[in-house]
Amino acid sequence: MVLSWQFSSPPLAFFRDNNGFALNRQRAWVEIDLTAIAHNVREIKGCLGPSTELMAVIKADAYGHGALSVARTALAAGATWLAVATLSEGMALREGGIVAPTLLLSAINTPEEIAFCDRWELQPTLSNAQQALIFSETMVRLGGTLAVHLKLDTGMSRLGTPWHEALPFAQLVQQLPGLEIASVYSHLAAADDPDLRITQGQHQRFEAAIAQLRQAGIVPPYLHLANSAATLRDKRLHYDLVRVGLGIYGLYPAAYLQGAVSLRPVMQVKARVTQVKTIPPGTGVSYGHQFICDREMDLAVVGIGYADGVPRNLSNRLEVLVRGQRLRQVGAITMDQLMLDVSPIPDLQVGEVVTLLGRDGAEVITADDWAAALGTISWEILCGFKNRLPRTPIS
Repeated sequence: MVLSWQFSSPPLAFFRDNNGFALNRQRAWVEIDLTAIAHNVREIKGCLGPSTELMAVIKADAYGHGALSVARTALAAGATWLAVATLSEGMALREGGIVAPTLLLSAINTPEEIAFCDRWELQPTLSNAQQALIFSETMVRLGGTLAVHLKLDTGMSRLGTPWHEALPFAQLVQQLPGLEIASVYSHLAAADDPDLRITQGQHQRFEAAIAQLRQAGIVPPYLHLANSAATLRDKRLHYDLVRVGLGIYGLYPAAYLQGAVSLRPVMQVKARVTQVKTIPPGTGVSYGHQFICDREMDLAVVGIGYADGVPRNLSNRLEVLVRGQRLRQVGAITMDQLMLDVSPIPDLQVGEVVTLLGRDGAEVITADDWAAALGTISWEILCGFKNRLPRTPIS
């Protein structure tokens, strides 16, 4: 094979060393289609009633898509709330100029964390009475009032006060100085399951808890229960807010929900061929020689590996796209590189683009495909791509 560089979009980034030599820095990258984010937000809003708002869940760096750019795009497209998991995620949004109301989903318990919530105008979750007391004591010392969201455990068995204790919990928070109830919410454990029984049970418990609050004259500004799956499957679960993560990124939480709205995948993962060689029959490839070729084979090395988020357990099972064709990955996926059987493309050049996730011509590979092969969920695939892969916004 003749080796040469083929440059194609996106443009390569370069720097020059002390000898003036130009070096390629972009061996692999993630492309983020912000127009798809906006499209998905509008599609999801289209299935909501006029009194239901959309909370875009952008924890874990927006599921690996880039929190700041996703937040700006989602808000511009009609989302009114954001949700993050950690205090540092919320602070990063504020430092990036995002001022939309932002819910902190995970637990915080120390006065220092509470003070940061107050300073950065983040709205934390309260899950129990002890936590509420610490919050109130801290806010009294700070001399302010903090909007808090009361979480009820209706069947997830994670964070939250037991649903049947909702009334005394809400009454306590309502009476404590320095705290203001912004919402009451819960989280569904099996909304993506075609069997509705678990979700129906949680919905009934949530309704019963809310009824107790209303009878006592406690009417929170917002109630919310639905995640992506619940948002797509049942309007009765929408309440005042829906919390949507996966759907914003263009994936369906379950196969049976495809077509509920028209979603477009946002993320594509690409890398470049770094070497092409021909190996004879009987040659072992990569660590442990898990693959031994049975014929003369054109082999390409690609500059991406498990340290970037390509699961090693996909070794010898992964397919990629090059020039619109599916090619087979061979040998163990290594930390920074993987190998392909590129015999079907005898004129393949160093520098050509390999699509690991996304579309090339008529062919598409999705996070759902990887998840099915690994026996996991698409959420984990999206969140697995590491920060050393630059995110390239496209529109």
